[in-house]
Amino acid sequence: MAEEYGSEVTAEEYQVTAEQRAAFERDGFVHLPAVLTHREVDSLVPVYERFMRQEIAVTGKDFCDMAGTFDRKPEDFSVANVMLPRKYYPEWQGNVYERRTASIARQLTGEDTMAIDYDQLLAKHPERPDSQFYWHQDMAYWPPFTSRTTTTTCWLAIDDSTLENGCMRFVPGTHKEPEVRPHRPAGGSDGRAKAHALVTELREGDEVRYVPIGKGDITVHNERVVHGSGPNTSTDSWRRAYIVAYRLQECIDEERRIGFDHSHNSEVNWDTWGMAGNPHFLASRRS
Repeated sequence: MAEEYGSEVTAEEYQVTAEQRAAFERDGFVHLPAVLTHREVDSLVPVYERFMRQEIAVTGKDFCDMAGTFDRKPEDFSVANVMLPRKYYPEWQGNVYERRTASIARQLTGEDTMAIDYDQLLAKHPERPDSQFYWHQDMAYWPPFTSRTTTTTCWLAIDDSTLENGCMRFVPGTHKEPEVRPHRPAGGSDGRAKAHALVTELREGDEVRYVPIGKGDITVHNERVVHGSGPNTSTDSWRRAYIVAYRLQECIDEERRIGFDHSHNSEVNWDTWGMAGNPHFLASRRS
């Protein structure tokens, strides 16, 4: 019988089943249970909380509120966001979560050159009705390359992720649509200068699937499935997540050649694709 923290996992590889691979291909996402034991999750928490307390220095907009404007004070954040924690705390590189999800990325895609593109921390404050993540597709934020954009974004629950505290939600199958949906700045016509978030609209016939998961579980989604999360309406439950996104090395190399590294501080960023004529962004500006 498993102890309180769960049975210790010593293998570097998490074994993905054929059914899980099929679900990822069919739906654009999959829930993988018990990727980390509770003890392994707890080993990540001290560094996670040091980021949230700003004890580890993070530059500029890479520490921000994903639910508000860039000038919101940290004590008022509804969704505290840390971009690129492995850059700001190199000692975290190669941790148990990175090692185990590297095997998952390879298994789900069948690709041997999947590598870490970026990582991110997201913590939703309790009782914050604005702490939702708008519906979006990740490709709306990223360069519209013609090379293969294969992505596995691994989303780890540091705490139980529930309907009440704002678990992930997806629209299965939307990754198979021929085009990325139009997106607009969540803050209005000048919103991208003030905040990060983009938003797209649900369509008639879309099926919304909520995916509550337990501590140590992960969801994995691809670059085109429509997804988001609801607000944290609980009275005392933080919803903390740790994201590591893998892409093909050739795609990462192409990103870096043009100066795109997922930092919110970079001169080459999401608005660049609007200026360059990205139809997904320009369509949202016209709507």
